[in-house]
Amino acid sequence: MASLNTYLNFLGNTEEVFNFYKSVFGGEFTLMQRFSDTPEVAANLPEEDKHKIMHVSLPIGKHSTLMGTDALESAGHSLTFGNNFSISITADTKEEADRIFKQLAEEGEIKMPLEMAFWGEYFGMLTDKYNVQWMMSFK
Repeated sequence: MASLNTYLNFLGNTEEVFNFYKSVFGGEFTLMQRFSDTPEVAANLPEEDKHKIMHVSLPIGKHSTLMGTDALESAGHSLTFGNNFSISITADTKEEADRIFKQLAEEGEIKMPLEMAFWGEYFGMLTDKYNVQWMMSFK
């Protein structure tokens, strides 16, 4: 397995939160993508949500990355304590991604099946039978 990282969700203040974490941990963002950067997604959003963060990555040390997004109420997202994070796995192979995803999904709920995403990664999301949220990707 290539890496295991934490993915945080916030209600509109992800940029503020990650600027704070950047001041604490140092380093630079490897990616900060807004919903407006993706026309097919932004087309369905209210104007006030288009500037919010779709994805941000901040390396923490040599082997970990803190990632995040704004959960958009306009897109039907809601947050409560306990569902504002996911464990993100980047697999070494597509086969490994399929195997881990399938096993984690047993008796759980697939939120997004593993498939090629518009940003070019093989990606899927699920909640396991213990109510832990997972994101799986292969680059």
